Amino acid sequence: MAITVQGGPLLTYSLVASQDAMSQYSPHPLAGESSGIALYMFRQPSYPSLFRSNDERSRLNFSYRWWEDEAATILWSFDVEEIKRVIRYGLFPDEQLPRMALQTRSAGAVDSFLAGLVTPQEMVLLANLSHVQKVEEIIQRCKTTSPPLISWGWLPTRIHSELDPPAIAQAIDTESHLHFARISFEELVRHALGYRSGRVEWFLQQHMVFYTHLLDFLNAYPQELIRYADVEKHLRNQSPFAHRAVAHALQGAGLRIEPPNAALGFEFFASPIQRVFRDLPPSLVPILKALCVLGIRFERTYLHSRGMNWSQEFTIAFSFLEDILRSTSSTDFARILTCTDERDFAELAEEEAFDKILANRLSIRWELLSIDVWECCRALPDMIEYIQECLQPLLALRNYHSLTAILSGLHKYSVSESTSVHTGNGNTALALDPVFPPELEYLLEPFQNYTAYRHQYQQAPGIPFLIPHLNEYRQRGEPVLQYLLAQLKAVTHQR
Repeated sequence: MAITVQGGPLLTYSLVASQDAMSQYSPHPLAGESSGIALYMFRQPSYPSLFRSNDERSRLNFSYRWWEDEAATILWSFDVEEIKRVIRYGLFPDEQLPRMALQTRSAGAVDSFLAGLVTPQEMVLLANLSHVQKVEEIIQRCKTTSPPLISWGWLPTRIHSELDPPAIAQAIDTESHLHFARISFEELVRHALGYRSGRVEWFLQQHMVFYTHLLDFLNAYPQELIRYADVEKHLRNQSPFAHRAVAHALQGAGLRIEPPNAALGFEFFASPIQRVFRDLPPSLVPILKALCVLGIRFERTYLHSRGMNWSQEFTIAFSFLEDILRSTSSTDFARILTCTDERDFAELAEEEAFDKILANRLSIRWELLSIDVWECCRALPDMIEYIQECLQPLLALRNYHSLTAILSGLHKYSVSESTSVHTGNGNTALALDPVFPPELEYLLEPFQNYTAYRHQYQQAPGIPFLIPHLNEYRQRGEPVLQYLLAQLKAVTHQR
């Protein structure tokens, strides 16, 4: 095959089919060997882009962007938290809209908004700013801080000849994940809804940079084609962007391979976010609250991990927050949770023998509820008081399943938000901010397999916190489960 380099001489390569023959590859410059290499290296042609941001997600299926009208209305409201969330996600066509709206608000309103975003000590320092400067301060504090953008750093070299193709593929996927982590959740939401995102564009550009580096490398070292053909195979189930870059580089270097996967690169995230706006009632305030919770989940799933599953859809379930938003009071919220738990545990109580598999599924659901509470508290601290208020009603309903899961989630939040303090002996310690009533701490005390909780359950049985009972079963055997099943049947019949 002949490859023509614009502005340079013709370099001819004899492409062969077998791996043994591939080792015999060698370039044969037709004329001007040294000048030809220099021209090839320093007078590159432009490379056609492999990526377009709008082509990396499904087409939008909205008759109109209904949320933009609500976003503009919220900017004229007096709810600091709602204004903060609207600015944070920027779901409007003109990025200057918040700035223009706030600058036309009264000085008192702007001072009130700013006071809701800063500490009293900071407010003293900011008091002398001009009206326009205060608006800029508000906008900056409402936006999330993203890590700095970086250039593609993994380069194909002959050094990698010592690595096997799976290791090279893993290194490329890791680099792709590193760049994905530079895109904020808010930017991805905007991209999913059809708005331009500079960080998404940068991410795609860096994969184009990688493609260019690899194409240059393969043209310079055609004997590496077979190695990177194996790399391409290992990348098929990893970063779709990196895989596409490798596949097109191989094709550009003259190797015939299967066409790269045509799947949309960001569909795993964009499609679920589009469903949030399409399927939920068209009300921006609760949707923005849901997005805040999903943003915490996004960080936990994709940023706090060594790798990521590029093909698995982003999970958008937020039933705990939904239950909060549709409840009319903390007591009503406790009843909603209890009705759900009664249905789940009724299945367990209907069995003739204790179903350990179902019990394990329910205990896993307990852990997921605990994490849901932690996510909600981190994303929406103003909800914590409402969550706290449901604890006593849950205790009165003897719903130990949801009660202890919520206590566990609140405890996780208090640990996450802890501060370091100096102790009297010169050491430091974590100071937790207790976020649930001290009189309920005994239910989560793990001493001797939650002795205090098990004693409570014997005195007032209800919907159980299963983990201690399952632990006790492993220690004492089947009679533990028989007793628990009998208690559970009695409770469900009473309800």
